[in-house]
Amino acid sequence: MELLQFAYFSRRAGGVIGLDVVDEMLAACRENLREAELQNPWFKADFVDLRKGDALHLPIADASVDVAAQNCLFNIFHDRDLGRALAEMHRVLKPHGRLILSDPVCESPMPEHLKNHERLRALCLTGALPLDNYVRRLTDAGFGTIEVRARRPYRVLSPRHYPTDRMIVIESVEICAIKDPMPADGPCVFTGKAAIYFGDGDYFDDNKGHFLTRNQPLAVCDKTAGALAALGRDDIYLSASTWFYDGGGCC
Repeated sequence: MELLQFAYFSRRAGGVIGLDVVDEMLAACRENLREAELQNPWFKADFVDLRKGDALHLPIADASVDVAAQNCLFNIFHDRDLGRALAEMHRVLKPHGRLILSDPVCESPMPEHLKNHERLRALCLTGALPLDNYVRRLTDAGFGTIEVRARRPYRVLSPRHYPTDRMIVIESVEICAIKDPMPADGPCVFTGKAAIYFGDGDYFDDNKGHFLTRNQPLAVCDKTAGALAALGRDDIYLSASTWFYDGGGCC
């Protein structure tokens, strides 16, 4: 279904690459694509280029992809493999290309016996990282801009049904990591913060590329929010993170 959704917007031969390591999954996908071609006049099976491979060794050329996507996959990797998978994604993306991610996160420490529980990890539950850690892994891989586009409740691991002595709340996040150059002062991470200037002038200009029109909200990255707060002004309002960002920011 994800391949069909991408193909709908591309509509050209080889415009979408589908990757899997399991032969049976690739065979099932080819059959579904043939069925989709019969049912959808706009779709041609050759819009999708199916390849066998895994996330640690992508069979894709350097800097050749505009958008990459993964859904509830990276949380199943242990630390070393996650770093390799993110590095591979960064390698194949074009400059300013986007990596769209959806994964669980958990702010409370995950017990080691749950981290190493293969079935629960495969169910997208116990491999969840704290969000700050997750974002740091992306910036360590070289992504200069990170957008947290959504954050919502996902699952609860309770002692009634799971091998834990306390309740563990898991959330789901949607993130866009952009292969922008890394700024000299660190990555731009958008978590849904906004700045509003309400002073006497028509605008406020910090002379660092951030222009605030009076009483108009401007989405700002966490780094810019911190710099504005450090000014100590009494005419700039800074919101908390809303964990929702849809563009139009300060960078």
